[in-house]
Amino acid sequence: MTELTVRPAEECRYAAVGLGEVMVRLDPGDLRIRNARTFSAWEGGGEYNVIRGLSRVFGLPTAVVTALVDDEVGHLIEGMILAGGVDTRWITWAESDGVGRSVRNGLNFTERGYGVRGAKGVSDRGHTAISQLRPEDVDFDHLFGDLGVQWLHTGGIFAALSKASADTAAAALQAARRHGTRISYDLNYRPSLWRAIGGKDRARDVNRSLAEYVDVMIGNEEDFTASLGFEVEGLDDNLNDLPLEGFARMIDHVADAYPNLAVIATTLRTVRSASVNDWGAVAWSASTGLLQATHRDGLEILDRVGGGDSFASGLVYGLLTGEPLSTALELGAAHGALAMTTPGDTSMATKGEVVKLARGGSARVDR
Repeated sequence: MTELTVRPAEECRYAAVGLGEVMVRLDPGDLRIRNARTFSAWEGGGEYNVIRGLSRVFGLPTAVVTALVDDEVGHLIEGMILAGGVDTRWITWAESDGVGRSVRNGLNFTERGYGVRGAKGVSDRGHTAISQLRPEDVDFDHLFGDLGVQWLHTGGIFAALSKASADTAAAALQAARRHGTRISYDLNYRPSLWRAIGGKDRARDVNRSLAEYVDVMIGNEEDFTASLGFEVEGLDDNLNDLPLEGFARMIDHVADAYPNLAVIATTLRTVRSASVNDWGAVAWSASTGLLQATHRDGLEILDRVGGGDSFASGLVYGLLTGEPLSTALELGAAHGALAMTTPGDTSMATKGEVVKLARGGSARVDR
């Protein structure tokens, strides 16, 4: 059965649109940030990574609503977005002041980690163009109404960037709902983003107000606790002790508070080392109850950043194309696992690889 009724594709310009920041990721490869002298450049952003996966991996028409500075770095990011197959016409371009005093593009230095040394990220994103994007800067009714969009994805990273970002997220979600666009939201709690603007109290105020418009809520136990204020006694941070029973208890709280939620999902990750994780996922709907994806113990990790976003991408693809929640969940878990075998925030997997792994395929050589 289909978990969500989605607007017909023939009525819509886009299958999916993402709202969020796109930064340059500077990757030192096998070295550490402090020791590197050269960096590989990728694009990345929590909300964008999901949309990019829907485009490049799953072949759907997508666009990103974001803002960049009209300078060389901004157009570097634009070129990367275009290479990912994502429509750039909904980028708002901010005039450069020459030195970045008032507006700038975001940078994200990320080292991958190995063994006992965990991955480390250093974001440089203050006063970015997207944090200054206001609701009136984007004609959301034209986008969701006149052009048509089947699915909107955004999340708690974008909403945390500024007061304006929270207001813009609310305007986008309200417009999407008015025009029948389905909405997924990844809570993606980042303490560093909320710390200077009110901490958990502010995170809860913002995310609770936005959750009322959401169809598919994605987050881990920390996300639900920190971003929405739900706590379950005896449930550890990684859901390791009783993943199904523990998440079921959390689901009861969230589903009761937000009856608008059709699907609630999370990844399950046990970090054995930076390069070996146990990896899985669970999802809930009222009609199916709690479901668990294939659990992959001892999954070898090259670059863990973006694994959760690729999970969301596979899950959304399944729901968007009318698959049952059980299949969508397997597609999400498989896509997240594959995305962590390659460098960069965005997925380098193919749809065929995702489907094969979701159906139980192995890593034998494909000749």
